[in-house]
Amino acid sequence: MARSDRPGAFEEVVLLAVARLADQGYGVTILREIEDCTNTQPALGAIYATLERLEARGWVSSYQGDASPVRGGRARRHYKLTGAGARALEHTRRIFDRLWDGLALGRRARS
Repeated sequence: MARSDRPGAFEEVVLLAVARLADQGYGVTILREIEDCTNTQPALGAIYATLERLEARGWVSSYQGDASPVRGGRARRHYKLTGAGARALEHTRRIFDRLWDGLALGRRARS
């Protein structure tokens, strides 16, 4: 898999949040999932820009939900992880697992 076929760090975070939410992921729930899991507060605009990029790469798909009176009759766009997105995440996970394997942080290296 070429570098362009692997998600960047923030793309990976967004993909993981989408995967965790299954078919319940839309902008605000994805943002909240990221905030809860990472204790960071990314901008909602960054989430939407990343979702557009991930959809263009075929790693997420989206669909328009039903209109909601709570949102003034507007519908939410929901996002789901695709098979290609799951494969990209698994590939990235294998890379990092190999890098972490046998690494003992906090122990002094022997001279």
